Amino acid sequence: MNDHLLQLSPEPLWRHFRTLCNTPRPSGHEAPLIATLTAWADAHGLTHERDAAGNLLIRKAATPGCEALPGVILQGHLDMVAQANAEHPHDFTRDPIQTYVEEGWLHAHETTLGADNGIGVAAALAILEDETLRHGPLEALFTLEEEASMRGALELDTDWLQGRYLLNLDSEDRGQVYIGCAGGADVVVEARLPTRDLGEHEVVRQVALTGLVGGHSGIDIHKGRGNANRLLVRVLRALEPFGACLVAYQGGTLRNALPREAFASIALPADEEAAVVARLAELQAELAAELAGVDEDVQLALEPAESAAPLTGAASRLLIAALHVAPCGVERMSVEVPGVVETSNNLGVVKLDEGRFHLCALVRSLRDSATQDLADRFRALFSLIGAETRVENAYPGWTPAPESTLLARFRRLHLERTGVDPDVKVIHAGLECGILGGKYPQLEMISFGPLIRGAHSPAERVEIDSVAEFWQVLRAIIEDLASARAA
Repeated sequence: MNDHLLQLSPEPLWRHFRTLCNTPRPSGHEAPLIATLTAWADAHGLTHERDAAGNLLIRKAATPGCEALPGVILQGHLDMVAQANAEHPHDFTRDPIQTYVEEGWLHAHETTLGADNGIGVAAALAILEDETLRHGPLEALFTLEEEASMRGALELDTDWLQGRYLLNLDSEDRGQVYIGCAGGADVVVEARLPTRDLGEHEVVRQVALTGLVGGHSGIDIHKGRGNANRLLVRVLRALEPFGACLVAYQGGTLRNALPREAFASIALPADEEAAVVARLAELQAELAAELAGVDEDVQLALEPAESAAPLTGAASRLLIAALHVAPCGVERMSVEVPGVVETSNNLGVVKLDEGRFHLCALVRSLRDSATQDLADRFRALFSLIGAETRVENAYPGWTPAPESTLLARFRRLHLERTGVDPDVKVIHAGLECGILGGKYPQLEMISFGPLIRGAHSPAERVEIDSVAEFWQVLRAIIEDLASARAA
């Protein structure tokens, strides 16, 4: 499958990306891919190891004469975000990603593409098999579960890596290089809420909110796109005067993806159903007008649903009110780095089933203290409805080092190879560099990559020409680090 990828250039990179597309690899299910990569390493005479967390490290000896040079670490994560359009049946643990080319971009059919971070992983593998490249000692570090929890980086062995320079290949903007990133934490809220019997004159209906663009909960958080959980809770507030009471809820699938769809089952008096349909039409028009230019295809529908016990009136109102005021979106812009979000939150996953409530939000900030404070606000808010809140998978930010010699080399080479002096950026997303830098403080690090858009959504795509440029610059920086040329 995906044989057309073999016609793209550079062929070694796209050949490896084809392997990644054909090997299912959602977070937590990287084992088949690791088996494939270790067999490939054996076939190419490369040594490989795994640490206690399961991360994979492949080593390649230096080109003769370069043995004493500082080592270079190529780093990326093996897993991908598993998102498919609701009407498209796709089992990410079994089915390959089906790709196609359109107007210079590579897309996937109705699912995420996995260019994040598959292109970076493919590039590292292609470097390892390149016998024309002059280089010092090479290490390719492939981490696990980056998209779900950062577990691979968080549990990485601290006495494993030997290199001095780390090239993180997990960025998504052409002509840019990243030297800092936000830290973050998952905020998990759980509660057991009281239910009641369904009334004799009540019916259960599902309110569906669909049609949003979605996207990356860090990179896209400031773009004004709709969050399905935020919007559906607003709709539920508007339906309370009609006697609507929550029965069940399912919104979002990943804490690091802007929710594109959300569904709420509600109990309401049967004689109010026509009025609710009319109100939903008004609300859809309101939301479409507010989201014009970014998410104007939002749709609201009232559909049949299975009968079940609703929450008590008080519990329903309290839960909807708490969700309505929960932090969501951009909290603060950075003063030190103009134009960059400092602190944000994504209401990523919200569930209610038989009175069991679950929420998973992802808080991000360039300041670890702000991450902690926003998480504590969740704890304070949801304690008012008797919920328990815990903070999980916290990871630190990456402090910029603008005077780095590695950065200076990269900027010079990028200008020489592409004619463009790259923009030096700090990203409001969770690159693994912050975690790795905490474990290996001696590392000099940069992050760069090709142009990827729509990451974490079925709109994900990668610009093909930018992949060739990315490959050219990657080879150049590795060869430059193997030379005596000054930065």
